[in-house]
Amino acid sequence: MTTKSMKNWKLEHDDDGIAWLYLDKHDAGTNVLSGEVMEELDQALLEIVNQPPRALVILSAKESGFIAGADVTEFQNFDSEEAALEKIRYAHGIFNTLAGLSCPTIALIDGFCLGGGLELALACRYRIAVDDPATRLGLPEVRLGIHPGFGGTVRMIQTVGPLAGLDLILTGRSVSARAARRLGLVTYAVPRRHALRAAREVALSPPAVKPLSFFKTLPNLRFLRPLLARFLVKKVSAKAPRAHYPAPYAVIDLWVNDFDKPDRMLEKEAASVAGLIVGRTAQNLVRVFLLQEQLKARAKDSDYTVKHVHVIGAGVMGADIAAWCAFRGMTVTIQDRQHETLARAMGKASKLFKRRLKDRLLVQAAMDRLVPDLRGDGLKSADVVIEAIFEDVQVKQDLFKSIEDKVRPDTILATNTSSIPLAEIGKVLKDPARLIGLHFFNPVAKMPLVEVVHDKKTSAEYVSHGAAFTKAIGKLPLPVTSTPGFLVNRVLMPYLIEAVTLYAEGVPPVLIDRAATRFGMPMGPIELADTVGLDICLHVAEILAEHMDIEVPQRLKDMVSRGDLGKKSGRGFYVFKKGKPVKPTPDRRYVAPNDILDRLLCRYLNEAVACLHDKVVADADHLDAGMIFGTGFAPFRGGPMKYIETRGVDQLLLIMETLTEKHGERFKPHPAWRELKTNTEKQA
Repeated sequence: MTTKSMKNWKLEHDDDGIAWLYLDKHDAGTNVLSGEVMEELDQALLEIVNQPPRALVILSAKESGFIAGADVTEFQNFDSEEAALEKIRYAHGIFNTLAGLSCPTIALIDGFCLGGGLELALACRYRIAVDDPATRLGLPEVRLGIHPGFGGTVRMIQTVGPLAGLDLILTGRSVSARAARRLGLVTYAVPRRHALRAAREVALSPPAVKPLSFFKTLPNLRFLRPLLARFLVKKVSAKAPRAHYPAPYAVIDLWVNDFDKPDRMLEKEAASVAGLIVGRTAQNLVRVFLLQEQLKARAKDSDYTVKHVHVIGAGVMGADIAAWCAFRGMTVTIQDRQHETLARAMGKASKLFKRRLKDRLLVQAAMDRLVPDLRGDGLKSADVVIEAIFEDVQVKQDLFKSIEDKVRPDTILATNTSSIPLAEIGKVLKDPARLIGLHFFNPVAKMPLVEVVHDKKTSAEYVSHGAAFTKAIGKLPLPVTSTPGFLVNRVLMPYLIEAVTLYAEGVPPVLIDRAATRFGMPMGPIELADTVGLDICLHVAEILAEHMDIEVPQRLKDMVSRGDLGKKSGRGFYVFKKGKPVKPTPDRRYVAPNDILDRLLCRYLNEAVACLHDKVVADADHLDAGMIFGTGFAPFRGGPMKYIETRGVDQLLLIMETLTEKHGERFKPHPAWRELKTNTEKQA
């Protein structure tokens, strides 16, 4: 292969002797380091080694960014640890060649520079980043159950020091160009119009590379590394237990044991990643990443755009939805009958913008996009109208009936209902085909999923428009059919009710939550119910009880009638102080039931199987994605349906049969389990 025959890279030499190596991955909108891209990079560097230029500049020929990292889809192709190690060692050789070039090497970064893309940049002597909000630099590999494997564990710490370097590696967070400059991760952060000139100037007059200060390198001393490691392990374990997420602990071990000998650390890095990448955690997290990409792709072919959103209802959800849409750049009018409610909504929005945007001018611009609208004047020009009032069928019907003739004929009419079927709301509309559900989750700014709800009368065009709008505001659209509770609430509610039942039986709430969090849930069901609001849980449970075989616990009704609503009232199952639950230590003499987790999980999984059978979502992948991004179902387990596959249908059926005998018919397996069992036997 010659550089002229390469499909993904283009090597050009200018009159000053500078080599410009452009990456433009063939047949892809984004640059990733696939196997083919790496082979061609190897060839290009071989030519550069044989005919050294005055300097080498590596840059992207795409407008979408620098390099997004390795090609994640190839992570699923390794059939053994040895095969993975061979590929990683090959990449090490390429990056070592780049790092060892005698000429100045410059990574010119415009847009995202993540994972393997940043590791490539770290192998260059200089890094120049375009100072633009779209430019983000980071090593997010821990989110895929691995850690940097192309030399990043060594070169990141060498470049910015152990405190900043390990923080970036262990958290997987990304930083802006300016922040990267302050850290020393990039040499310069420049406006886009100056980027090429800056690269040329560095190439022609290479500045001295300043060594790290003594204080930045101090924690690298052999006797200090174990002390810092203990602190790092404690910090990591608070969010990612070693048993579930081994990758960050592997990074800490590499640094503590081998940082004195970079070559050995590189070799051990390769071996560590090879072992992790074929493990169950990484394979499941890669699957979760690909599920996320599936949801993002729902609207990839749509050219539907939204400029103006009108939100009706400035309560908790309405205010958060409106603020988020304004944050994402849309003009938003928010309507409510009370001045005070609108004022509170504007105050909440201001806090969100200040926290997220930092810059005073950007905050003001976002506030200017959010317009209080007491009379509903924004209805006539809105592209999307989102109803976010309380859960009452009659009230919602009256609202939509009153606004249908006030909006444009092509305006999306959307409800944020969490449980009411569209057919019940839409029966009063002249054109129910444009009514969809856009079910957001609380808190809106943090939860990535939006259920795009449709029924038989909904136009496919409006479902597509709803998905495009959801993607435009940075959320993941999940199409679901309009059955009671849709997907997330329908699966979640039996799980929450079982937790309340356990509590009513005398099980301390902290033990119920501990069983769930040890399994991998981000929050236990008792704390989750308190956080959502017990009044909301009760209301949704009562609506679902009309359509599903669930019994609403009397204990929940009693607590709501007393005004114990959870976090919002300061008392629920827990007492809240400064927004945090106080979790009392159970009596040491108390012996907890040994089936707490089984009871919680079986109610959850049984309803998930029922939803798949009832075609609430298209397939098992969509169900897993919905429950991971809508409820935080343990991502390292790959989703509820993947967990069923891993745990085994027969074993789970046996557990449910035992629970049915002991606790009642609510644990009886849904008939669809038989179909799952048959499919499993066919695949065996």
